[in-house]
Amino acid sequence: MRKGQIVCNLLVQVIKRVIGHDSCYVREVSLPERTSPFPRSPVPILSTHQGLFPLSLAVMKKPPAAVGSHHRKQASSQERREKHALGYSQVKLSRPDGEELGPGTAPEFPEASAGLARRQKEVVLQASVSPYHLFRDTAEVTVFRESLLSWYDREKRDLPWRRRAEGEVDLDRRAYAVWVSEVMLQQTQVATVINYYTRWMQKWPTLQDLASASLEEVNQLWAGLGYYSRGRWLQEGARKVVEELGGHVPRTAETLQRLLPGVGRYTAGAIASIAFGQVTGVVDGNVTRVLCRVRGIGADPSSTFVSQQLWSLAQQLVDPARPGDFNQAAMELGATVCTPQHPLCSQCPVQSLCRAHQKVAWEQLVASQSLPGSPDVEECALNTGQCQLCAPPTQPWDQTLGVTNFPRKASRRPPREECSATCVLEQPKALGGARILLVQRPKSGLLAGLWEFPSVPADPSGEHQRKALLQELQSWAGPLPATRLQHFGQVVHTFSHIKLTYQVYGLALEGQVPVTVTPPGARWLTREEFHTAAVSTAMKKVFRVYEGQQPGTCKSRKRSQVSTPSSRKKPSPGQQVLDSFFRPHFPTDAPKLKNVAQ
Repeated sequence: MRKGQIVCNLLVQVIKRVIGHDSCYVREVSLPERTSPFPRSPVPILSTHQGLFPLSLAVMKKPPAAVGSHHRKQASSQERREKHALGYSQVKLSRPDGEELGPGTAPEFPEASAGLARRQKEVVLQASVSPYHLFRDTAEVTVFRESLLSWYDREKRDLPWRRRAEGEVDLDRRAYAVWVSEVMLQQTQVATVINYYTRWMQKWPTLQDLASASLEEVNQLWAGLGYYSRGRWLQEGARKVVEELGGHVPRTAETLQRLLPGVGRYTAGAIASIAFGQVTGVVDGNVTRVLCRVRGIGADPSSTFVSQQLWSLAQQLVDPARPGDFNQAAMELGATVCTPQHPLCSQCPVQSLCRAHQKVAWEQLVASQSLPGSPDVEECALNTGQCQLCAPPTQPWDQTLGVTNFPRKASRRPPREECSATCVLEQPKALGGARILLVQRPKSGLLAGLWEFPSVPADPSGEHQRKALLQELQSWAGPLPATRLQHFGQVVHTFSHIKLTYQVYGLALEGQVPVTVTPPGARWLTREEFHTAAVSTAMKKVFRVYEGQQPGTCKSRKRSQVSTPSSRKKPSPGQQVLDSFFRPHFPTDAPKLKNVAQ
């Protein structure tokens, strides 16, 4: 075989690895003299969907009959394109105009170019990570696992979802028990979830029970738990399992995330590891805090790169023999010991491996003994503002924070402020007792499908809101006496991204013919029914303001018992002298303070 052919074949293998084309072969092509800027000797040509490119070798697609395996390997080809994209730096290519592409320059293959760019960025970022933030060997990982699991076996809390999962032999029912708990625990404290979880599992003990429930029932039980879309996604997921998956919950984190609506990477990993024993790590807020402190990660954990590193650490640490217990132990540690504000470092089972604790000890030693700046403890080797996992130079170490310097607090936008005018419309003398009007919110968006008092968007200045609110009320209940619409106060409620101020109005239909017919999307409820309906916490706050202004309620009676200055018994002369002595003196020109109702 000629030397040139050997070299050519070697280059073919490189190109195959770079662009992922397994069905390629070398062919020498002689270009016509009138069209070729190259010598008339056989010229190697690369044929692609973008045209012909003269190269130092020829790579042509095989005839269709020889490409049978291409479709079977399409998925792995994409992986290979990204994995070996850096191979471009070893291959010199040229364009038809003769301009040579420099080392590391990708030819005009969009997919390969994108993969190359991603891979190069990853390599650069990985190179800027110090081993200080990683676990140096398997022995260190083993110590972490054993210490954490030993602590968990002694200290874990007795929680209803853990008891149910541990005692359930049916895998689908076990997965359902874990699924419900993990969804409820998102952005919600354990103490709040326990009661909701218990009532939920009593009402719908199986996926089939939940799948047959109505959204109204789900919203009603979920009311007050917040983030109401979670309940809707949970029910939709149950219906999909029952109706499309034969009643069987997907068994891996990958299929859980792909097939079930509302199930993200964390929830999928938790279900797969706890219910099915899949060896997969999880990262939630608690785990993020633990890992950032243990490995001294001060960069923003919400950034894509840092998040990827945290998931990689979690996967490295998860115990292959007890993945579910390990993941729960890591979350338990963050929830009970490695807390956001007041961590109990003396009770931490992995304190000896904690970079944050070591940093605190060293800083205290330096401060107390005025030691020189050269540390005796290990520090990040790249701690020059270049390490992608260290805190940026703009956020230096704060001695007063201690280990809570980690993780870095992500900068959050303040919630946008909105204003709404809402009215409690009541029929005090309705048949069967006093009733109040509720209307249903749209099926999508904020508080989708929940019930609320009739409301309209309002201008913060309050202009025209009475008129707009009265028109809204009349669209549901017919003609109403405008003069009876009273303003009772305001309620401020903050959602995850909205700070909403409700201007609370009330209107009682005294002496009018009771309204018995309501349009679709509205209903009249008794006060008792209101408290068990699918209404948000914000609406319950609104109703408390309304109740506090009504005669005969507990709150108004308490208010009436507060004595006014005119009704108080006149103090004795001696008491008057003492009062005048201790009474603070305000200068006559001091500005008056305004009382602000919260």
